[in-house]
Amino acid sequence: MKIDPTVSWMQERRPASHWEKSRDGSAQVICNLSPRHCRIDDGQTGHCGVRGNVGGELFTFNYGKSVEATMEFIETEAVNHFRPGAKILSLGNIGCMMSCDFCQNWRTSQVRHLDPAEVRRYSPQDIIDTCKMLGIKVISWTYNDPVVWHEFVVETSRMAQREGIATLYKSAFYIETEAVDELIDCIDIFSISLKSIEDRFYRKFTGGAHLQPILDMIRRVHASGRHLEISQLLVTDRNDAEEETRRTNAWILENLGDRVPLHYVAFHPAYLYMATTRTPPEVVLRARQLALEAGIKYCYAGNMFREGVADTRCPACGATTVSRFGLNARPVGLRADGCCSQCGTQSDVKDPLGGVEPDASHDLPPGATRSGEFLWHREANSVHIEVGADPASVCPIRVERLGTGDVAARTYFVGGILRRIIVSRQTDDETGIRVTIPDKATFTFYPVLDRAHFPVSEDIDSELSGYRKDREAMAAHQPSE
Repeated sequence: MKIDPTVSWMQERRPASHWEKSRDGSAQVICNLSPRHCRIDDGQTGHCGVRGNVGGELFTFNYGKSVEATMEFIETEAVNHFRPGAKILSLGNIGCMMSCDFCQNWRTSQVRHLDPAEVRRYSPQDIIDTCKMLGIKVISWTYNDPVVWHEFVVETSRMAQREGIATLYKSAFYIETEAVDELIDCIDIFSISLKSIEDRFYRKFTGGAHLQPILDMIRRVHASGRHLEISQLLVTDRNDAEEETRRTNAWILENLGDRVPLHYVAFHPAYLYMATTRTPPEVVLRARQLALEAGIKYCYAGNMFREGVADTRCPACGATTVSRFGLNARPVGLRADGCCSQCGTQSDVKDPLGGVEPDASHDLPPGATRSGEFLWHREANSVHIEVGADPASVCPIRVERLGTGDVAARTYFVGGILRRIIVSRQTDDETGIRVTIPDKATFTFYPVLDRAHFPVSEDIDSELSGYRKDREAMAAHQPSE
């Protein structure tokens, strides 16, 4: 892709790391951040669309450039064994080292489709200050993929460490060794999305990536002792066969052992892969069953709102230690010391009570308010609530649960760079939510189609319709099997 200085987000750049000059004497540079090793001509970007060659030097064009910061919960990132229920500040950038034809966040990962109006600009200090203001103790690098945001992620994560704020890295992990070693030094939690255990899948559906480098780097993180969890999206009719699930389970057991949490996650049709269906629930549940039968101690079903499929159970006695429904978690069978309250076995969940906060149902400040309701949709059991308010002040958001008999309410807060929060259905009988905020502020609902999805459109039907413009061009560039 050509570097276009008329595009607003391309007008600012920073020197990039992990590259070298071509040895043929030309102005070409080689980016060594990912295993693609893109050879980039002057005036062009690499595959990601956000790292480019200017005068024989490599620059990053997305330093500090993000989609809207969002307060979510740690389970949103397929992390079940680190502070269940903890609030996190989720940040996603633009661009990606892959170009999956089923991408859940194609509007921001594939920059040719990017609406510049969706781009925010944050500094590392902005992020740290917002976490401290709102009592958020985990920063998550997520959504499209943090690999191509490397310089900003590393700098901000090092600052966070000094402030006692944990960092979480949610990634497909197509990245080289030296960059991984930098991350291991400053990231506390790795949630890695293994798209398939078949190299053929990567070559055909992700824009020509390869599997082996990803497996090598997963092993490297595991050997480091950093917290690691693995998820695999089960893409309908592509990687959801039982035989492939069995191979994934076998690789996990052989290379990571039986206690690294594994998440099998339901897919929703997106981008260029729309002529299909969501992953049938029975396929996800069968994958989980096969993992447990193979000997994996902890396997969870993701993007499913039903009882029991994401609970953490004591490996010794089988008692439920953390109960989950969708993205909501409650430690229910743990003593204050983190041991199973039934048999006394130490939990494999790190800091299992550290994410628990008392329900906060504070009344809103006196004065006029405005309210609105969002009813749960068959495709959307979570929603982002974006508030338009004075960023210099803290704005309360009161959320009431509908259809549950009792009117349960909780008050959340936004401020600093944070204007969005996620709210998810908590029970089978809940029908929706009612949101109330001070009248001086406004709010917008953005339906969330699954936990990895960052919505940029209010219209769920538009979001579901996908974008097929590049189908023929993309298919022409897919490697043959």
